[in-house]
Amino acid sequence: MAAQMIERVETQGKLGKITAGNIAYYCLQHMKSGRRARGSNTVDAHGTQTQLNGHTELHLMSEVVSQSETGDDIHELSDVISQDTEDPSTIAARNMDWAVLMSKLTTIERLLVECLTDGLTAREICRRVKMTKAKLALLQHEVAVKIRDVMGAEVLRDIIQVPQWRIGMDCERAMLACRADRRN
Repeated sequence: MAAQMIERVETQGKLGKITAGNIAYYCLQHMKSGRRARGSNTVDAHGTQTQLNGHTELHLMSEVVSQSETGDDIHELSDVISQDTEDPSTIAARNMDWAVLMSKLTTIERLLVECLTDGLTAREICRRVKMTKAKLALLQHEVAVKIRDVMGAEVLRDIIQVPQWRIGMDCERAMLACRADRRN
């Protein structure tokens, strides 16, 4: 970019009138971009003028909010803001998927799913639905095929996969715990 500016100045015949500092300054001005790059906006919470006036402060998510007297238990801003529970939209989407699936199952298949979600053993399910273990295994396979057809082939992988944001938080917590152990 600077070379292009020098070339433009050279073609205009103004090379002797402009210093290297001018080229560097205008090169930096062109490289700045975005709504916060220029100006002194006092309304924008992230604006430079708002921060200079002391109306807002930026904090790192890894900033320590509280710490126990021994230093073992450290709470960061990310711990305070984040939740370990699932997102309500994820829960709602899962409930919709299960409603579609349950509408496609027969009465006995719905009963099987309810028994499995209640944590009953195969023997208890056989007693409740009055069928043999072989028939139950066949019914379980049929339900599994319907689940795969409705929810997709990757449903089992998606169920056991830990969300990326949780992996990051767990790694950060483990790192802080190791740091606290080394201090002691």
